[in-house]
Amino acid sequence: MTTTDSDLDRHEAAFHRWAPYFLLGLSAFLALATADQIMPSDQEHLAAYALVGAALLLQLWWSWSGRLHREPNAVSVTYYVIRWAIAAALTSLSGFFAFYVAAGYYDTDEVVPGRKRKRLALFVTTIPIASAQTGSFPPEGRTGWLAFFGLLVANNALLTVVKHFADRQEARSRARADTIAELRQAHEENAALQAQLLVQAREAGIADERRRLAAEIHDTIAQGLTGIIAQLQVVANTTDPATVTEHVGRATELARHSLGEARRSVQNLAPAGLSYDGLPEALRKAVDQWAERTGVPAELTVTGTAQHLHGEVSATILRITQEALANVAKHAAALRVGVTLSFMDDEVTVDIRDDGNGFDPLALPARTGTGGFGLDGMRARAERIAGSLTVESEPDFGTAVSARLPLVLHG
Repeated sequence: MTTTDSDLDRHEAAFHRWAPYFLLGLSAFLALATADQIMPSDQEHLAAYALVGAALLLQLWWSWSGRLHREPNAVSVTYYVIRWAIAAALTSLSGFFAFYVAAGYYDTDEVVPGRKRKRLALFVTTIPIASAQTGSFPPEGRTGWLAFFGLLVANNALLTVVKHFADRQEARSRARADTIAELRQAHEENAALQAQLLVQAREAGIADERRRLAAEIHDTIAQGLTGIIAQLQVVANTTDPATVTEHVGRATELARHSLGEARRSVQNLAPAGLSYDGLPEALRKAVDQWAERTGVPAELTVTGTAQHLHGEVSATILRITQEALANVAKHAAALRVGVTLSFMDDEVTVDIRDDGNGFDPLALPARTGTGGFGLDGMRARAERIAGSLTVESEPDFGTAVSARLPLVLHG
């Protein structure tokens, strides 16, 4: 179980609240247990009881009113001074009350403003503790005073070292908190940028699909309609039944083919398979249908843990795969094709490999713009959502197309 920063803050707040009570109770218990030896007179007993009661009332008051003072101020300083005076008086009665004096070490930063004042408060706190360590205050004789000042110096030196390391640790904690905040902000900005890229990709994709559809209508449907018109013109200019039957049959076949092309173009306007299946399932169906249609064995491999990707990312991967397979069917004369979909920590990749003819990528004619089809179209799709596309090929050694896209989850 991991301890969070909020848990640590809660524990620290609880410690600062209850430590004075614990130290006062511990000091009072030890002083009471040794009262006959250390405080033999009744006046000392009564003074100790009165001061312990006053200290307890002071702590109760501060536990209630201290919540109203979030920052060090005159009220908190007054509380600190009164507590120190009571603790010092108790220490003069019994050295065990030095434990209660030590409460001043823990909350100086919370109740005393200013760096110099904090250091003065810590120094003043060490005076009753040093006197308790010497056994009496004021010390007896020259040796007692030397011991007192030596212990005072030692306590302050030790306190300075501990405070130095505590400040360094606090600085590291603040730096870590700042770094976490910066990373969180960067993550939010990156998420916003990715969302913007996806919106731009959707808008650009609409324009691309229109151009692609226009090209397909020109290359397939329009040519088919032209052929139908030509066949019907022949029929209109002849009375031979055999000729009429032949050309009507050709026109019918062209109409069926054009209808099929029209349906395929409409279906390709959006990856309908993604409406019902996740990306791996949609890719598997696309690969299997392509293999059945072309007669070329093709296999899909999925690596990593499949994620529910943003629709634009899934659509881009599916479109790039379909276009790459279309290129294989048109140009590669491949005997086998492999498609690999890989989910990684911060990106998703798709690789389409074939063992076909291959080509020299440097020998391809230069294209301008990003609205072309084939390799240019695939690369444009990937780049619109901050991805990339690479092509590796060599004549007679097949082709590998690899697209790398950011892993943006759905929602």
